[in-house]
Parts: sequence; C-alpha cells; structure tokens
Amino acid sequence: MELNTVDLESTDDVALADKMNAGRKQILEELHKRIIGQGDVIELVLLSLFVGGNSLIVGVPGLAKTLLIATLARVVDLKFTRIQFTPDLMPSDITGTDIIQEDPGTGRRSMVFAPGPIFSNIVLADEINRTPPKTQSALLEAMQEHRVTIQGRTYELDEPFYVFATQNPIELEGTYPLPEAQLDRFMFHIVIEHPPEDEEFEVVRATTAIIDPHFNRTVTGPDLVAFQRLVRRVPVADPVMRYALSLVRTSRPKAKNAPDSVKKWVAFGASVRAAQYLVLGAKARALTSGRYHVSFDDIRAMAHPVMRHRVLTNFRAESEGVTTDSIIDELLSAVATPKSGM
Repeated sequence: MELNTVDLESTDDVALADKMNAGRKQILEELHKRIIGQGDVIELVLLSLFVGGNSLIVGVPGLAKTLLIATLARVVDLKFTRIQFTPDLMPSDITGTDIIQEDPGTGRRSMVFAPGPIFSNIVLADEINRTPPKTQSALLEAMQEHRVTIQGRTYELDEPFYVFATQNPIELEGTYPLPEAQLDRFMFHIVIEHPPEDEEFEVVRATTAIIDPHFNRTVTGPDLVAFQRLVRRVPVADPVMRYALSLVRTSRPKAKNAPDSVKKWVAFGASVRAAQYLVLGAKARALTSGRYHVSFDDIRAMAHPVMRHRVLTNFRAESEGVTTDSIIDELLSAVATPKSGM
C-alpha cells in the first residue's frame, strides 16, 4: 500500500481537514493570549480534542495546568466545570443525585434528578489523586461511555465530552494513586515541566499586569465532533499499524521478543487500548501536519504520552531509578521499523 497516494474519500473530507487545520491554528493563537510557551503540552491537549480522548496532565503547582484547560474551554466555547478532588468528595458530588422536590402548584413531592458537574463538555478533575478510588471510579463510565448510571437510570452526556485530570507529583501524603483500570482510560499522560528562563520571565511579566483577553471563537462543539469522525477515516497502512502493535506487545515482559530491559524492569506492559490510542493519536497528528496518511514517525511521536502510564515498572526499576520514559526509549530502539509500506 503506497501511502503517498492515499487521499481522503471525498472533497468534503478534504475541506473538513482544511477547516480542522485552520481551527487548530486559531485555537493556538487564542490560547497563547494567556498561555506562554508549553507548546508540546498544548499540542497534545489539542490532539485529545480532535480524537475525543481524555488526558491526564501531571506537573508541579504553578505551571498553568488548570488555566490551560479553563482557557481552552473558553476558546472553543464549550461548557466547562472544574471539580476540586478532596478526600471527602463523594461519587454523587460528581455524577449528581436524586432529590425530593415539591411541585408549587399541586404540593406533591417527587424524586427529581439533580445533575452533577460531570454534565458538561469539558470537565477538569483537579488533583484527581487526592480522592479515594471509590470516588475516582465515578468518572469511569463517563470517560468510557459518555454516560452515567444513577439509581438504575442512565443519563447521556452532551457531546463533545472530555475529561482532563491534573495530578501534583510532589504531594504524596494523603494521596491515592489512580488504579490501573482508570489510568488506562486516559489517552495521554502529559508531563508539564518548568518553562525555559526566557518563557518564565514572560510569564511573570504577563501575570503581574492586567490580563483581559478577548477570544475569537471559530471552532464549535459540533466542529470538534466532526473532526473526531474525520480522524477515524484517515487511512493507515498495515505495516504502520503493525508497528504500533509491535511497540505495545514488546512492552510486555512475557512477550517472546521483549528486550532485556522490559523483562528486567517491567511488571505489566501496555494494554490493547494503548495500540488503539497510538493509532488514533497518530491519525490526528498526521491531519494536523497537513497529511492524509499516517507515518511511522507519527506513531513514534505518540509513544511516550500514550504508553508512559500503561507500562508499569516493578520494584527493581524503582530501586534503580529506571523511569518508564527510559524504557519506552529502549522500546523505540529495539522495535524495528518495517521495510515496506513507507
């Protein structure tokens, strides 16, 4: 399959791809009215939007994690809610609950559902690891099925729907690590670092002055839903898809072709969902790069954010200071790129 000759199916698809790229540029321009630097982080957040995935953003306090997502919601004009996760937060505080309500006209009382903050377009789960697993799990059905079930009744969430969760890696006391099943629901694990000195200087300058930007909104919720469908129509050659699958399968210690580093330091490798998100993220990356096909480089670019929270290291790795990112680097070196297809 010669990917250089592959095109989208119709002129409407091509026009939608052009609109997606123009929208991406506009969103970037608007975001940078408030967010300085963090280009790689913003790119991954936008890929989450275009794929329809949820993302986990990890970084120390003060790096504009919350500001980024709140500003993004304003730029794309979507309903936004922020849930501050605390140890006493209950599942009903997220999903909502039935309450007794009296009809003013008849005086009759009945149970009425009061929707919780999950009923939004963009939900920011702030410091998600500060609440117990029971409450964390209240997000699971919403993230996977875009619906919630309460008292035996199912309520659909409005589209588009995204969950962005933040974690502070330096606060260990009083935190609850996310269960593996919930981690796997996040498309990306995005690491946000301190910016370079010149960017940090501009942050201080900008945030100590009056900031009241006006945002031009050119991308809407229905546009994002259309972009998500377009991403799934991007063709992928079999060798490229097999390469993505090989990266995932090789990350498992019991795989025959797993490198020594994986067998030595990995407790559990990446799931099937990792391969799915590698391909979907690569499709979105290709479109936002102006291409209508997926390359091996697209897959490689997605490897760290997609796999770093799915490759679980063992005690030996922790004791020797081996990070998941370094293991993924070795996987990228160990897994050969197929000769055909590109």
